[in-house]
Amino acid sequence: MSDSLAFPRLVITAGEPAGIGPDLCLMLVARNQDLLRSVQIVVAADPELLAQRARRLGLAVTLELFDHQARRPGKPDTLLVAPVATACQVTPGMLNPANAQYVLDTLTLALKGCQEGLFDGMVTGPVHKGVINDAGIAFSGHTEFLAEQTHTEKVVMMLATQGLRVALATTHLPLAEVPAAITRHSLTQVIQILHQSLRDQFAIKSPHILVCGLNPHAGEGGHLGREELDTIIPVLQSCRAEGMKLTGPLPADTLFNPKLLEQADAVLAMYHDQGLPVLKFKGFGQAVNITLGLPVVRTSVDHGTALDLAGSGNIDPGSLYTAIETALTMVARQ
Repeated sequence: MSDSLAFPRLVITAGEPAGIGPDLCLMLVARNQDLLRSVQIVVAADPELLAQRARRLGLAVTLELFDHQARRPGKPDTLLVAPVATACQVTPGMLNPANAQYVLDTLTLALKGCQEGLFDGMVTGPVHKGVINDAGIAFSGHTEFLAEQTHTEKVVMMLATQGLRVALATTHLPLAEVPAAITRHSLTQVIQILHQSLRDQFAIKSPHILVCGLNPHAGEGGHLGREELDTIIPVLQSCRAEGMKLTGPLPADTLFNPKLLEQADAVLAMYHDQGLPVLKFKGFGQAVNITLGLPVVRTSVDHGTALDLAGSGNIDPGSLYTAIETALTMVARQ
């Protein structure tokens, strides 16, 4: 943690400029002064974009350029901005590939600031992967981008809400590519990172992790696929020998029940849509996306850009608040 243990500073990237990310940042200072008494929030975004969106939303928010030497509580209705310019004019709800690099520039600024100690952690707003790729920039998600930029060999994507944490063995992959991506080496790394993060960043002394199988019925003894027998079970046995408390592989269709979940600290799903639909059904709008294994603290909202709601004021900032609170918890335990 940087300069002050008593007063942390977080940077928020406003995400896709045509989406609800800018709206969320403005609503944060306009409607949640209590939070700003305990943390300094800095938003990486285009000040003119924020000013235009504030006028559209009817929010009387003062924009102030970020001064890294002033670590203090936020002023009422004032948003600190680390400026990054968009390439062209932004219309709420209208994607423009010309502004794709702007999105990545805000992430780069935030990450560099964390690495240099200007910020204690980063919270990311929603981005639109499609428009970034349409601009000719290969981008599969925050998780992969931040891992690449920090030269981190392996990171783990975990979403959390009240009463449930779900981590992923693979992230943004086509379903057809998932089995080959689950190797003994990769799965071992994921479990080790998840176990250590639960201990170090969530203060769980002896984490209990439920592990999903890949195939229906966890492979049915090899009759519905051999990944459990050839990869998952040997990895679990090896990790248990290191003292980790792991249950599985369990069929995903029966794992997510209260009796099992109340005994566990996290679930490890094998792929994106195996675990996240359950997590989002349980806590959509009140969940947080966390990248484990990075050299910096990074959390994110659990939702997309909601282009149809940009500039409407009809949005729920609950996930952003959860992401900020989770980042603060992780920063305090670092």
